[in-house]
Amino acid sequence: MAQITDTGGEFRKKRRRELLTFAVLAFGIWPVVAVGVVGGYGFLVWMYQIVNGPPGPHEVKPAPSASVE
Repeated sequence: MAQITDTGGEFRKKRRRELLTFAVLAFGIWPVVAVGVVGGYGFLVWMYQIVNGPPGPHEVKPAPSASVE
């Protein structure tokens, strides 16, 4: 049967390192990645609309008049 040999000091160091890693990921790296992904998507949509035009009807023609002359 294996015995646990971690001392209290090692456990505290490991826990502190894991909490610091979590904080850096949660409040540093992932927000930057999220902003980059959303900004990149917005840029792609913007470029697509510059090339192909905005969505919606492109040519609006007036309806023919119903009166007979």
